[in-house]
Amino acid sequence: MSKPYTEEALSFHLDSELTWRRKELSDLKLAISKADSAAKGVLLRALVTMTYAHWEGFVRACATKYFTHLTLKRRPYTELDIQFYKNSFLARLESFFKAKSSTEDNCKFISAILESHNSKFSYINEQLIDTKSNLNTDVIKDLCVICGFDHTFFEGKRIFIDLTLLKKRNAIAHGQEDSIAAPDVDNFVDTGLALMEHFKTLIENKVYTKSYLKTEPKTSCLES
Repeated sequence: MSKPYTEEALSFHLDSELTWRRKELSDLKLAISKADSAAKGVLLRALVTMTYAHWEGFVRACATKYFTHLTLKRRPYTELDIQFYKNSFLARLESFFKAKSSTEDNCKFISAILESHNSKFSYINEQLIDTKSNLNTDVIKDLCVICGFDHTFFEGKRIFIDLTLLKKRNAIAHGQEDSIAAPDVDNFVDTGLALMEHFKTLIENKVYTKSYLKTEPKTSCLES
């Protein structure tokens, strides 16, 4: 698949990511509906783990494609929202504070911040798109901050993300006998897909409106 140079190409990438995941979950739902009582419990547990896997995998893949799209434009940081410039130092900042740096190292780090503002955005540190194998509400919130997205929708889904999807997935992954009830399958999958669709929409809104660009301060009509 070609690189997402254009907005249309990026949308195609995002659509492709969602389509195969939706198909896999749909196939699993169908298998559950046709399974006998012995197999149904196993498939229900598989559905929980698969839905979570697609939630985490989709977010990580699409965030990566979003930043790839923007790095291909090679715009200078001065043209972009300030969050992109902050991102260029976030990963380094964490390791910087963990290390016992000398005064010389401290000065070099500050100089890098002050002097690189006119450079172009051409790289995103993969550490910033780390879903931590635990994509709960707080992690998706942090990722939204990195991307410059509003995270309100996900905050409203905290109970589903943290207590229904993630908690059950973790229980199953640790060998506990947990699952969802058969009558809840449609709502469970639909909610999981809604999370993915919303993240996709956030990306597309950002690139099509070009709201990733720096917003110039409004000038008062009274100013000369």
